[in-house]
Amino acid sequence: MSDAQTRISDTIAAHDVVLFMKGTAAAPQCGFSSVVVRILDHLGVPYQDVNVLADDDIRQGVKDFSNWPTIPQLYVKGEFIGGCDIVREMFQTGELQTLLSEKGVAAA
Repeated sequence: MSDAQTRISDTIAAHDVVLFMKGTAAAPQCGFSSVVVRILDHLGVPYQDVNVLADDDIRQGVKDFSNWPTIPQLYVKGEFIGGCDIVREMFQTGELQTLLSEKGVAAA
């Protein structure tokens, strides 16, 4: 496992919810990342943001780790959930809220 893969794995293991994104939660640098941040913030879910623009190894490494070609990527309790479109659809149907509840992730 590469150093980037190890760092990704360790980050996912250390936090209940992790969002690999372009920019930070406070300053998203792409519209897709911004949508997922707004959803998580709306739900009051605490999460760890990882700015892939700050580290090219992480930027490519997370794509390889999940076998998913785009950013953002959301993980809940170690499980890859998906990118912006999937998270938005899950939120709109209530499936995301159910998943978070079933995984024991506290939300406001």
